[in-house]
Amino acid sequence: MKITNYISTGLFTALMLFSAANYVFNHETMVVAFSNLGFPSWIIYPLAVAKLLGLAALWFSKSDTLKEWAYAGFFFNILLAFGAHISIADGEFPGALMAFALSAVSYYSWKKLKA
Repeated sequence: MKITNYISTGLFTALMLFSAANYVFNHETMVVAFSNLGFPSWIIYPLAVAKLLGLAALWFSKSDTLKEWAYAGFFFNILLAFGAHISIADGEFPGALMAFALSAVSYYSWKKLKA
């Protein structure tokens, strides 16, 4: 279970780091993408920071409550991303499905390890 947790959390971390880096280093493209999805462009930088803080909570926090909140935040972010991509039918929803699967396995394995 420990190996499953490290692998799933590591892959999920890589995906979220890629996403946050894309928000920062490819900002103009992300502004267009967020506008197409119906989201305001001002949320891009705060969302990148929130993802980084959530990842820090998953890896370094000793507080189970803080980890639960981080997983919840990621869940809602992924759910909104999935819904937005489905609603405009841009074909970009598989990334959200992959993020959901990785976060679900990470969360499940973390809970099993805590039990």
